[in-house]
Amino acid sequence: MFFSRKIKILILIIMDLGCILIANILAYLFLSPYVSINAMFFKAVVFLSIGLYLALGCAFHLFIRVNRYMSLKELVDITIVFALSAVVSITIFEYIEYSYSRRFVFLIFMISMIEIMSGRLLWRFLVEKKETYARRYSGEFKRTLIIGAGSAGKLLLHSFEQSVNSSDIKVVGLIDDHPDKQHVWIHGVKVLGPIKELAKIISDHQVEMITLAIPSLNPLQLNELLNELATLPVEVNSMPSIEEVARGNLTVSKMKKIDFVALLGREEVQLESQRLQEQLHNKCILVTGAGGSIGSEICRQVVKFQPEQLILLGHGENSVYQIQRELSTNSKESPLPILIPVIADIKNREQMFEIMQKYQPDLVYHAAAHKHVPLMEKNPEEALRNNVYGTLNVAEAAKHHGVQTFVMISTDKAVNPTNVMGASKRIAEMIVTGLYEEGKTRFSVVRFGNVLGSRGSVIPMFQEQIEQGEAITVTDFRMTRYFMTIPEASKLVLQSGSLAHGGEVFILDMGEPVKIVELARKMIHLSGYTSEQIAIQETGIRPGEKLYEELLVDKERKIEQVVEKIFIGNVCGFSLSEVRTFLVGIQALQGNQLIHEMIEFANLSSQ
Repeated sequence: MFFSRKIKILILIIMDLGCILIANILAYLFLSPYVSINAMFFKAVVFLSIGLYLALGCAFHLFIRVNRYMSLKELVDITIVFALSAVVSITIFEYIEYSYSRRFVFLIFMISMIEIMSGRLLWRFLVEKKETYARRYSGEFKRTLIIGAGSAGKLLLHSFEQSVNSSDIKVVGLIDDHPDKQHVWIHGVKVLGPIKELAKIISDHQVEMITLAIPSLNPLQLNELLNELATLPVEVNSMPSIEEVARGNLTVSKMKKIDFVALLGREEVQLESQRLQEQLHNKCILVTGAGGSIGSEICRQVVKFQPEQLILLGHGENSVYQIQRELSTNSKESPLPILIPVIADIKNREQMFEIMQKYQPDLVYHAAAHKHVPLMEKNPEEALRNNVYGTLNVAEAAKHHGVQTFVMISTDKAVNPTNVMGASKRIAEMIVTGLYEEGKTRFSVVRFGNVLGSRGSVIPMFQEQIEQGEAITVTDFRMTRYFMTIPEASKLVLQSGSLAHGGEVFILDMGEPVKIVELARKMIHLSGYTSEQIAIQETGIRPGEKLYEELLVDKERKIEQVVEKIFIGNVCGFSLSEVRTFLVGIQALQGNQLIHEMIEFANLSSQ
């Protein structure tokens, strides 16, 4: 039977008043052999205790609180209400000089307080037992293990116990490496052992889901833990936001999905803030491709250094609007720079010159490019127009209007390219470095590998396939790639720009190459599936793809590391005039002939 909130409050008040009446009777029966209590005094105390409780109970909001969340705060408030009632009652009797018994008054309020507190606690106990019973015998819960018995783990466990929605989760234990926490009980759940015993604990307790509750883990520790969990037959997630936990609205679906980027185990990049502050503060910064994965993250990082203006240049109006809106509403920087969205196409040479003339930027980050290898194989003319001529337009416009620094974002696919996208980026590299002249715009290139989480990268694609229950498709099981996170790449791009003197190709330290099929297997297992449930299919290498990517060809390798994770490659290539001559010569080419000439020219530049 369900009652409205008003009916529940009325029932609670009637029960409390019943407790007070019973307390008066019990106190009378207990003290009447020792103290003379006349009928008039008894009636006066009954009415006074009821009246004071109603008045003070309303003042302290005792009747509108949810009993299932009864805590120490509610008990303290009940104590204060009865203490004040006793003091007020005695004061009234003293003032009217009425013959009364203090012991009787205090005993009434003491018994009333104990009865009402016990009733509240009993109600909470019964509600929790009912919910626990329902979860235990519903047969639809997931047996869950929490890794971390610290503050976060305790908060999460307490929230599970309190949540009326967590009927699909049953916590069977906690895991923690701290020796003082071994085999202790927290909120009725036992710490079963350290992480090294994880496999045995999962088997012994038939664990189906693991929830991580250790926010303090650094990327390397998290990577190590995820690699171990990836070999175990359980679904892995992490605790949701503190706000979600505080609301108690916890179900399996509310658990935060594992960020598979953590499988890289890459530590956060620390920027040389002073150098970047000098370069970006109170300056006008222009970012092409501002709505893209890398371009938008560059914008987020640039805003932290409080430039005067940030020009968000992009071809897609929706993506530019999204990053402008995000920076306007979410940025904690003060004052916020003037954000200027510019919808423009870098292939439009005249428009690029007009924009440079109008805004006079001090620094340009050129992130706009077509990067999808198979699509560019089918559209080589567009790869040439956008990645080569588009870069030429932006770079020459920047130089003509006196931009101080120009940084182009490149790719490891520009090294010994086997596809037109990589060839177009290699030609663009030669254009940018070739435009550098002493005393004019400092042109530089930043080259790095695949960025996890960017549009078209493997992790979002694998996640989508897993969620839909489809087989994961890998073009070749031998394939490896260099990977970096979006924030890491963007920070290193900014850092490289601050180090540029002109004409350099900066190479970012990508760590060790990752085998794609192993990444797919880990993602399957961490999502709670087996290789039988989610298969991995080899589809064959697509046109233009390589088995292994490189960041430098042999002759470009240079030992010098400028700062941590940033190297300068000894990259030469053709002169700007030779590149221009080549571009004139391929103007009439199309399709496969254009692809062949661009790839051959790009590879010759590295010999």
